[in-house]
Formats: sequence, structure tokens, C-alpha cells
Amino acid sequence: MPSIKVSVPHQLGVDEAKQRIMRLLSEAKGQMGNKVSDLEESWTNNRGTFRFKAMGFAVSGHLQIEVDTVNVEANLPFAALPFKNRLEGDLLKKARDLLS
Repeated sequence: MPSIKVSVPHQLGVDEAKQRIMRLLSEAKGQMGNKVSDLEESWTNNRGTFRFKAMGFAVSGHLQIEVDTVNVEANLPFAALPFKNRLEGDLLKKARDLLS
């Protein structure tokens, strides 16, 4: 299964980074309701796991919030492989914008 791995440095500290990420996920649920389904997220301390379907494709993964870095790994279905580089670039840009 193809995966996307992104590591984004930040200077926010763990709590602020986590708050921003959780706020973004909450907003995304409302904005993408017709494009994304079965969205699940859970947190254990500073590690979040997620799962959803987008355009019929199942995506899952996790993120780890560190003092100065957020690491994200998402597993994609093989059918999404042609879009992997674009998805990775979009994720990296959005994460940098969120955490700057």
C-alpha cells in the first residue's frame, strides 16, 4: 500500500500545534461533508489516528506531535498511486501554513 510521509517543523510547542490540528480537522468535517465520509479520529496523548473515505477511496494514518515537529503518515489505496506526489505536496503545504 502506498504511503505519504510528511515531517513539518514548527515553533508552536506541542499544545498549540495540537490545538491547531484539531481545529483544522473539525473545520474540515464541516467543509468536506459531501466529499469525505466515515471520518474517524482518535487521540492518545500527542498521537492522533485517522480514517476516512474520499471519493470512494479508504485512507488511514496517524500523526505524531513533537515539541518542534509534526510527523504525518497516511496510507493510500493503490488506485490513488497516480495522485501520490500531488497529495503529498498539498499536505505538506497545508501543514506548513497551519503550523507557521
